[in-house]
Amino acid sequence: MARRIDRTWIVLASPENPEGNRCVDVIRRPDGSFGFEEFRRDPEDAGAWTPVRFFSAQSFVSTAAARAAARAAVPWLAAVDLGSH
Repeated sequence: MARRIDRTWIVLASPENPEGNRCVDVIRRPDGSFGFEEFRRDPEDAGAWTPVRFFSAQSFVSTAAARAAARAAVPWLAAVDLGSH
């Protein structure tokens, strides 16, 4: 599991960019709120995912709202399927 994702959060989707060096985790928290976080993966970090923009502090009332906010905030997501959970 990537850093900055609390172990109590459930990752609903984790799409990667075509290069495989960026991902966005869409999450559901125990309190029923939703959020997302963007990560990068670099060879010098031994492939570990590192948070990029620290979006996980934001809270949304639905999966759809979190997905829409992620698409608006992360330009490369426009070409990636986020699923429909």
